[in-house]
Amino acid sequence: MSKTLSLMKTNASNPKVWIVAGVTVAGIILVAAETRRRRRKQMIVNREDFGAFLQRFELAPFPQPPPPAARLPLSGLTFAVKDIFDVNGYVTGFGSPDWQRTHEPADQTAVVITALLENGAKCVGKTVMDELAFGITGENKHYGTPTNPIMPSNIPGGSSSGSAVAVAAELVDFALGTDTIGCVRIPSAFCGILGFRPSHGAVSTIGIVPNSQSLDAIGCFARDASILHRVGHVLLKLKAVEPRRGRQLVFADDLFQLSKVPKQKTVHVVSKAVEKLSGYQPPKHVNFSQFVASNVPSLKVFSQHSTNLQNGNSALLALSSVMVSLQRYEFKTNHEEWFKDVKPRLGPEVSHRVLAAINTKYENVKNLYKVKTEMRAALQTLLKDDGILVIPTIADPPLKLNSKKRYSTEFQDRACTLLSIASMSGGCQVSVPLGKHDGCPISVSFVTYHGADKFLLDTVLDMYASLQDQVSIASNSAPLPDVNGNMDASELLKEKGNAAFKGMQWNKAVNYYTEAIKLNGTNATYYNNRAAAYLELGCFQQAEEDCNKAISLDKKNVKAYLRRGTARESLHCYKEALQDFKHALVLEPQNKVANLAEKRLRKLVS
Repeated sequence: MSKTLSLMKTNASNPKVWIVAGVTVAGIILVAAETRRRRRKQMIVNREDFGAFLQRFELAPFPQPPPPAARLPLSGLTFAVKDIFDVNGYVTGFGSPDWQRTHEPADQTAVVITALLENGAKCVGKTVMDELAFGITGENKHYGTPTNPIMPSNIPGGSSSGSAVAVAAELVDFALGTDTIGCVRIPSAFCGILGFRPSHGAVSTIGIVPNSQSLDAIGCFARDASILHRVGHVLLKLKAVEPRRGRQLVFADDLFQLSKVPKQKTVHVVSKAVEKLSGYQPPKHVNFSQFVASNVPSLKVFSQHSTNLQNGNSALLALSSVMVSLQRYEFKTNHEEWFKDVKPRLGPEVSHRVLAAINTKYENVKNLYKVKTEMRAALQTLLKDDGILVIPTIADPPLKLNSKKRYSTEFQDRACTLLSIASMSGGCQVSVPLGKHDGCPISVSFVTYHGADKFLLDTVLDMYASLQDQVSIASNSAPLPDVNGNMDASELLKEKGNAAFKGMQWNKAVNYYTEAIKLNGTNATYYNNRAAAYLELGCFQQAEEDCNKAISLDKKNVKAYLRRGTARESLHCYKEALQDFKHALVLEPQNKVANLAEKRLRKLVS
């Protein structure tokens, strides 16, 4: 353009020069307009595919064998893959333009993709992911955030965000992702679809970029349980038939305390769904955190923030901290040299995580792996041959997009508490959508021990239709009373409750206090005492509710503030717990329990 202007100034009186210049400028304008048009078109395309795809291409399935050979199991199905899988001739981007810029195209295709093609499925492209597979929100500063089809104003969850969105938006029949500390399970829950994390090592990871090889597992998403079942069988190279065996669901009651979703829409739905199905034993109920505390002794090394592993969910908090440390240690081992050489541009959340991984000096590394070994054995001990653990997939609803309030320590602790179970045991997990609550998707997970993948997939397929029937019934039903508080209360009953409490008969104590409350519902002490018993039982939501009632009846009830603070801390609501302990200190400035708790929580919140 500068040459054209110079020519015009030098030959201002020559009409031929003006004609040439005019043509040149017009050409530039046309090119600019065409560029803008293409950009607009690209934006429209991105909106049409919900921003899920990074690259569109087609890998054709292998030919169908001639009759009388059986039809290939995945024939006619389409799938997409996360940008962590190698595809021959394409650069694997790992969610980062800087990674893509500094790596060559792959010279072979990932083993799992080839297996799916051999079984009749067609691959249609690569999907967006969190940078370096190190995020859980699904956001990517460079390629944009895929749009959650069922909650467009909220995050889709990550790191396998594009794959989950492609399935939820019905752009493909199924999709591949990877799951390290929840990267398949979180987006499946937030997008209202099925997600499968296989047992660690059960599916070949040849041809993927590792994040943390001791935790990485290749997983998949689907809308339909039968498709998930077929894809799972192909990935795991399973035989089509094996003898049916009995099943027993084991509900982790303490973990359902972390979720605000009414149990009518989770525990009740699952229980009712299997009532009339054959081959299911009566369900069991456990306090899973206490079980882990008793059966994973190496966790004591990592329980710095809790003096008693048996208290609340502290055992699982310790387990989740081990999981995060193990991920960071292995990520640093794998990618520190590249990171320091390239100095990649990263989004703020991912940058924070990566820098923490790179800059930390790791001690007790052997103990990280020891916890993993003990956790695998513990889950096998609990579930034996026929057990399946039932937990919420994630405790909180998806955050708003572009929210100034980023995910908090509480959000991360509640999430990792649940996600650490399969990641650290190496077990398999299927997350199953159960409708909505207050407009947000509900997801429950079925977890079992390492190597029981076929048993789990068969179980989910067996119960899926019944689960969806019960979801419909629950969504049209009036709320049920909370059965955990359904017992009976007077002064004599209160004294009996106190005696039961001193004898560590917590359930009896709850019964007596409840009877007292029925006779006199305006006595703050009854609610306060029942809250103490609920705390011992690990029923933190009920304890919080009783303390709320006690405080509404007696604004200066110090014990109620202390107990509510304890309940909220156990539910990982640290800011609210901190306020309770501060309030207790206002009422009793010398209270040692409140003083210690206030200091501990101030550090956590900051």
